[in-house]
Amino acid sequence: MRVTSSMYYNSLYATNNLKINNELFDVNKQIASGLKIQYAKDDVRTFTETMRLDNELVTIGQVKKSTESGYKISNQTDVVLNEFETSLDRMKTLLINAANGTHSPDSLDAIAGELRGLEKHFKNLANTSINGQFLFSGSAINTKPIDANGIYQGNDAGINSVLGSNSTQKYNLTGAELFLGEEKNTKREITTNVINNDLINGGIITPDSSIRDLMGDADNDTTTVNKNYFYIRGTRSDGTAFKVRKEFDDTAKVSDLMDEIGKAYGNNGSINVVNVSLNANGQIVVEDKQKGSSKLDFHMVGAVDFDLTTDENGDTQNNDALVDDIDLLDVGEKDYAKIKDGTATSSLYVKEFIQSGFTPASGAAVNIEGIVYDRTQFSKSGAELTSNVPQILKETNAFASPSTKISEVADLSQGTAGTLDGTTFNLTGKDINGNSYTATIELKSAGSQFSIDTNNDGTVDTSYDIFNMQSPRTATAADNVTYQQLMDVVNMVVTNNLPAGTTANDYDNAIIASNTEGNTSLTYDGKLKFTDLTATQTQSTIALYDANSDNFTADASVMTFNANNALTVVDPKTDFFKNLDEAITAVEDHKLYPDSSSGNMRNQGIENALAAIDKLQSHVSRSHSVVGAQSNTLNTSLERTSLLEVSTMTLRSEVIDTDIAEASLRLSQLNLNYQAMLSTVGKISQLSLVNYL
Repeated sequence: MRVTSSMYYNSLYATNNLKINNELFDVNKQIASGLKIQYAKDDVRTFTETMRLDNELVTIGQVKKSTESGYKISNQTDVVLNEFETSLDRMKTLLINAANGTHSPDSLDAIAGELRGLEKHFKNLANTSINGQFLFSGSAINTKPIDANGIYQGNDAGINSVLGSNSTQKYNLTGAELFLGEEKNTKREITTNVINNDLINGGIITPDSSIRDLMGDADNDTTTVNKNYFYIRGTRSDGTAFKVRKEFDDTAKVSDLMDEIGKAYGNNGSINVVNVSLNANGQIVVEDKQKGSSKLDFHMVGAVDFDLTTDENGDTQNNDALVDDIDLLDVGEKDYAKIKDGTATSSLYVKEFIQSGFTPASGAAVNIEGIVYDRTQFSKSGAELTSNVPQILKETNAFASPSTKISEVADLSQGTAGTLDGTTFNLTGKDINGNSYTATIELKSAGSQFSIDTNNDGTVDTSYDIFNMQSPRTATAADNVTYQQLMDVVNMVVTNNLPAGTTANDYDNAIIASNTEGNTSLTYDGKLKFTDLTATQTQSTIALYDANSDNFTADASVMTFNANNALTVVDPKTDFFKNLDEAITAVEDHKLYPDSSSGNMRNQGIENALAAIDKLQSHVSRSHSVVGAQSNTLNTSLERTSLLEVSTMTLRSEVIDTDIAEASLRLSQLNLNYQAMLSTVGKISQLSLVNYL
């Protein structure tokens, strides 16, 4: 075949021109865009790798943004907690100053005024927000965490930053942790509040004082040895209750009484579970040696010259039977001065070690409030009635919730061991209309009931099943009764909305009707509270207690709802603003130690307030260290994420970005090739026919 000019032209120019033009176009695109490829078809491998790295950069960007946001919150929390600790230091300094005993009432009032100012400062700190989002509200970031009364309004939910795949870091500190947190290494400490004077020699009682010095001697005759009886009740750190009567003669020592108190808790000589001591005012202090329990409690009443021969009904009994009935003490004399000067109407001297100002329940001792332990009426404030004993789970030391079973809190070692079967609670008081009521709540394995004496004649008029929510609806077994069911019963009785019949539907309708007039609930710190929805000042009263409460020959109370009990000095559970208020109130009342003779009977005093503030400082410091650890983790993650972002961007650049120098050199080479091709084509085009012959 003859090679023609046309064939030569097409072979040399047409094919190479298209190829070089395409290559020139590609190189120019790379230089103009800075990218090696524009479309997936240009280079599938490069495109796939670039998309993978782009997705990685998006993920890293989201992690970085989340971490930055969390770090900002955590860092601000760190700053606020610095101010918390500084302010607590100032508060402690003021309390130490107030406790030195040299201040006049006006000076103490001035200190109390500054303390109240610090309290407001703490509330402002607690309500710190960033961009309208509150730091200490948990996940409820739009809710102000602390109200005017110092009550926490947020939740206990943490908020997390995403640090990577399957990796998160909490960045907030909830108010539940900071203001209501729990220190597992703290030992509970409680104290009585009646100053114990040496009634024979003067001064303050010491462990070496005699029981006669502590109790006095009605006839002041040292030749006669009198019997002294002490009625001791309380709760051990494991939640089990005790109730014992101890007998001493005049010559025994106060230290002997303290030993017996320790034995009631479980001290056995070789192992002590509590420390029992006297403070500078002769008040009994009990310290739990077990850490992390909030259950320890104490109450005691003493009686001397117990020579009654008949009980409250006029029945003659032997002395041992009489002294087992603590209700008989209400007929005795509690004013020792009257015993001494001979003006007493009774020879029985009753000594209280704890006073509260609580009103006894109906049928309880009416002359002497101090002998009553758990048969006291809930405290009243406006439309609310509130108990003072928190309901705490035995296993976890957590506060009970409405869904908690009563058996999870109760002392099941009492009565029928291991069960609430046979337990009876008395519910007495006045309803929202001011009418008296007497009810009983009977917990039975066969089905629990509540009964009411509507006309107070001592006879139960009607009994109602406490229905469960199962199908079919039946009376709830004793160990399955919940706090919500107990509160439903209280609400029905106190609002006087009782079931119209005995069916589950009647029971439900009564609950619904009662909820329109009253509300019974558990507070944030596990205490029962009734709110009258029909009046700003309720006429109602409530006393709820174990039916065995008054009898010292029977088992101890399975559980306690309201009590004239010992004052808390230190507890594993934190209630930040309540502790602050109690400390300031001690200064306002000018109380160095607990003193039931004036002001707030239940106040712990400045000395004990200092111990409480020490515990708050420790708690805040621990919380602060947690926040510091969170900030460090977030900062480390932020630095790591930034480095990873740079590394990934560099890798992506290597994959997709054009090397401008290389592309420019390639462009020059292609231009030279193109020029050479054009020159060759031009020369060929100028050849004559002779050149082909």
